[in-house]
Amino acid sequence: MHKDKSTDITPLADIMARLRDREKGCSWDIEQNFKSIAPYTVEEAYEVADAIERDDMGALKDELGDLLLQVVFHSQMAEEEDKFNLQDVIDNICEKMTRRHPHIFGDVSANDAKTVTDNWENIKAAERGAGTDSSALAGVALALPALLRAQKIQKRAARTGFDWPDAEGPKAKIIEEIEEVEAANSQEELADEIGDLLFAVVNLARFYSVDAEIALKQANVKFERRFRAMEAISGSNFVSLSLDQKENLWQLVKVQEKQ
Repeated sequence: MHKDKSTDITPLADIMARLRDREKGCSWDIEQNFKSIAPYTVEEAYEVADAIERDDMGALKDELGDLLLQVVFHSQMAEEEDKFNLQDVIDNICEKMTRRHPHIFGDVSANDAKTVTDNWENIKAAERGAGTDSSALAGVALALPALLRAQKIQKRAARTGFDWPDAEGPKAKIIEEIEEVEAANSQEELADEIGDLLFAVVNLARFYSVDAEIALKQANVKFERRFRAMEAISGSNFVSLSLDQKENLWQLVKVQEKQ
């Protein structure tokens, strides 16, 4: 591991500029644009998260490099269109981080995490107010996973006072939405009502300080673990088992996990 205090991103920027060279560059890299590269950017961010989840530092180093390449790729394309360049991106985030940490770089005192978080959100709100979209919901990225985006817009709305007084509100809303799902008369209505139901469940999770995205992720892991255990117990016969037999296996696996 290099111990140098300075970090030079220039070699990576030079590689990307070479790849995008219209005469001598790579045909694949040349034909890409912001929209075609965006899915790769999202994918690399997920792979970073996966490496962290697996506590694999070697993979994390590799995936962070891939994610950094995405930043350089987008910056290179923007520079070609005279919009901004990589240095502008770096300068912008440095200025933003300095502005949002007045307790470190300014004269504002903050002795606890809650004050720091409140200051951060107030500064972000002021930044939104100075933009073209002054809504409390401005800036919540459309491309976020749906559960995560629901959490963020609910929190934003709550800061304006538009919120249930306690958890009984979202609990009652969940029951109401289940009834509306059952009363739906078309596939379109059904999809709409199930969406409302999911939104209400996220709201309940928020009231209990549970991250809905993480909770569902953990539920996925738990289901996969138990399902694989069922398959291992039954061997190649699993598909041919009756539903009752599979349910018995499921209950057996649950008991074994508790032992």
